[in-house]
Amino acid sequence: MTPPPSPANGPANGPANGIGTAAGKANQIWGDFIPVIGFILTYNIFRRVELLDGLINKDTAIYWATGVLIVLMLGFLGKQLIQRQPVSQMMVFSSAIVGGFGLIGILLQEKAFIYVKPTIQQLFMAGMILIPLMFGKNLWKSLFAKVFDLPDFAWRTLAFRWGLFFVAMAFWNEYLWRTYAPGFESPLVLAGIPVAPAGTYEFLGLTFGAKNAEDVWANWKLGNMVIVFLFGALNTPYTLKHLREPEEASATA
Repeated sequence: MTPPPSPANGPANGPANGIGTAAGKANQIWGDFIPVIGFILTYNIFRRVELLDGLINKDTAIYWATGVLIVLMLGFLGKQLIQRQPVSQMMVFSSAIVGGFGLIGILLQEKAFIYVKPTIQQLFMAGMILIPLMFGKNLWKSLFAKVFDLPDFAWRTLAFRWGLFFVAMAFWNEYLWRTYAPGFESPLVLAGIPVAPAGTYEFLGLTFGAKNAEDVWANWKLGNMVIVFLFGALNTPYTLKHLREPEEASATA
């Protein structure tokens, strides 16, 4: 997911360009929203039925839902490319992470890859924003400079906020899946890295692996989208406060 810094649309590039950019952002939002809805609907329908000699049931619903998510996400990305609409590097890499970890989870029938996929995705986006910022490069500005005309210090502030936000969302996903996914029969190790011990365990005073409520984690994907949009809305006043008029931007260029 590559959320805009705020739901407002700046006038810096003129009314015509503003309308076109707003339409593009609306299209991008639908591109994020529809795959998540497809995932949730598929998961909740398939976990309540048993079809195809057990290929579709409560235990396999997460794999089918992940497959639908991948198809819809890559379908949107392909549509953007075919129509020659702009596609950000962050969107491409994010789709690659979702598709890669999702396919590995499906092929190996290992739900852990699906559980940790959002964590890797969020940390990747945080790294894409925060690491270049340390070297004076602002990816956030390069992504949204055509939408908003802001001074450099405002771009740095927004980039830093969103970078930390993605880190927080990664920790949030870790809490959710470790709390609500059932415990593993043996210690979970991914790519040689210990991820979770077997069964129920405690960490920082919290108990993990004791609940068998995978549906809470799955359905909360929609809640995560709401959190992203709310965070964008909270950044709107700051964005509008520092939004420069065309004549002001040309004077400081």
